Amino acid sequence: MSGPVERVFDAAADAAPEIRGGLPERRAKAESENESGEVQLEADVWADDLLFDRIADIEGVNWYASEEREDVLTVGDADDGYAVALDPLDGSSNVKSNNPCGTVVGVYDQPLPAPGSSLVAAGFVLYGPTTTMVVARDGEATEYLVEADGRTDLGPVELPEEPTVYGFGGRVPDWTEAFEAFVRDVEDDLKLRYGGAMIADVNQVLVYGGAFGYPGLRSAPEGKLRAHFESMPVAYVVECAGGASSDGSGSLLDLDPDSVHERTPTFVGHRSVMDDLEAALSD
Repeated sequence: MSGPVERVFDAAADAAPEIRGGLPERRAKAESENESGEVQLEADVWADDLLFDRIADIEGVNWYASEEREDVLTVGDADDGYAVALDPLDGSSNVKSNNPCGTVVGVYDQPLPAPGSSLVAAGFVLYGPTTTMVVARDGEATEYLVEADGRTDLGPVELPEEPTVYGFGGRVPDWTEAFEAFVRDVEDDLKLRYGGAMIADVNQVLVYGGAFGYPGLRSAPEGKLRAHFESMPVAYVVECAGGASSDGSGSLLDLDPDSVHERTPTFVGHRSVMDDLEAALSD
């Protein structure tokens, strides 16, 4: 019998075809905002409810947290166990324009808020031309093809030797001078690929090599992405695939957030690019 961590990703994979199939009829805005003040789509709320129903009953999962919910929910009856943090529909604004979006899953071995070092597994589902899933655990990352009748192992995920693409979010006029100078150096060697859904952009980095990031901005020094739901899980995946992560000064897995919805500047990709980033921002 599989353990609770495996069953979390089984549940995410089982829900993926239903989530994908339900998106066309849920493209409208919901009459609500999430905890971060973002207007929700019907698809955001629906995907969160669906995943909660699939994950909350897994024995060994004691806490459930979502980008779409204000508080961490206690779903088990023990004092220890795993906490599951999800971005149920990353890039949901892409649903209306029929561009890729995804689901992000992080499994922590202590209640939230928790440090990145407490992650024991992380992964994501990508709803692209095909539905795929990447799961990272024990220092390795594996890709799966997800279909209605189950998932097929496509083999290990490892960053290519050389970086090829980059994508950085935020409006350019809102970038800091140091970050803009860093990007000008990057664009001399890498190709711009940015689609507005973190998971799709990160997956391009895993396939082609390079870097993805959302920086701290003049108007928002903490950036846009949330540590528990997006930044630390994606960092875990990329580091397990042989890459690196950074908040501008060190690995995202060294973070210890004070609150569940805390944001952080977020960068993942090749170690060489992360080193150049940290050197540029330190200046």
